[in-house]
Amino acid sequence: MDTGLKNFEWMSELSVGKYSFIDLLQSFAVLILVLVIRGLLIRFVFVRLKSIAAQTTNEYDDRILESIERPVSYFLLIIGFYFAIIVLPISNELRHFCSLTFRGVSTLMVFWGLLRFVDILADILVELSSRNNHSIAAFIPLLRKATRVFVIVIGIIMVIDNLGYSVGGILATLGLGGAALAFASKDTIANLYGSFALALDRPFQVGDWIQVGSQVDGDVEEIGLRSTKVRSWPKTVVSIPNSVLANEIIDNWSRMPKRRVKQVVGVTYETKPDDMEGLVEDIRQLLRDDEGVDGDFLLVNFIDFGESSLNILVYYFTRSTAWLEHMDVRQRVNLKIMRVVAARGLSIAFPTHTVYFEGDIAQGLAGGNLPGDSGLSTPR
Repeated sequence: MDTGLKNFEWMSELSVGKYSFIDLLQSFAVLILVLVIRGLLIRFVFVRLKSIAAQTTNEYDDRILESIERPVSYFLLIIGFYFAIIVLPISNELRHFCSLTFRGVSTLMVFWGLLRFVDILADILVELSSRNNHSIAAFIPLLRKATRVFVIVIGIIMVIDNLGYSVGGILATLGLGGAALAFASKDTIANLYGSFALALDRPFQVGDWIQVGSQVDGDVEEIGLRSTKVRSWPKTVVSIPNSVLANEIIDNWSRMPKRRVKQVVGVTYETKPDDMEGLVEDIRQLLRDDEGVDGDFLLVNFIDFGESSLNILVYYFTRSTAWLEHMDVRQRVNLKIMRVVAARGLSIAFPTHTVYFEGDIAQGLAGGNLPGDSGLSTPR
């Protein structure tokens, strides 16, 4: 018994710097205990949760567990180091510093986990929206960026606050500089509001063919926090601020269920009424018979006595909205119209003008002589 006490006293007298061997042993024991708990949690709890998630029909729960595993693991490691330090006989100032550092780093770990969760959640929403053909799929990357910025800003503010600094005081010290920064960033803020407006309204998505006002016409390539990039038909990239898009008229041609054709076919004035009536019916029938023409609605009517033609309105929709297929249908229909016009012995009109002369000029033309002409040819 005396020998044990002497050994214990001998060990207690050992020291490393200002810390005794017993103090260091306690700190090491706490660290080992936390690391063991961490290992058991990761090995049994997460492994068990992963095995349960693997039995489900979707992979979303697996990815969510994967996103939070590393932040939880590092958080437990930070707890171990924190408790291993505070069990030592350290000064109150150092203890307070360690406490603030622990709070700041712990907050950082929490927001790191939130960022990973936001990324996984955004990927899941993209897959679900794309699978169900929802137009919001194109705006999810935009929402992801906005959410990440929001989480990062809130995280920085909370870390600063947990480190013992007054966030309100920091913001107050910005004073005029903050006002100047806000004024300088007013366009950026307007574009951010425009981004949220586009995300809520969803007027288009990546890959859509849109026309913005009368200046921009092309395919959407990217929707960002500040601007949207459109690949124009000359293959240039046009960057449009989202604040402009949010207040502009946008034609989304990709959402056409079918594509319209409106044209006028003019035949000559020599066309008889019966021939005109038959020609109108022929054009109606060829439109009904064409597989590329949508038969739900079409119009073919003799509408006008034009300046140089009798005008027939031909109005129909093609089933395909793709540009090349649409143009192929138009060409095929136009050729059919030319053939039915020719089959009835009629002609497509072209701009002509008829000039009528009266009096001496008309008589001279009829007789072959103009007024003042003797009717004799002058030899040369």
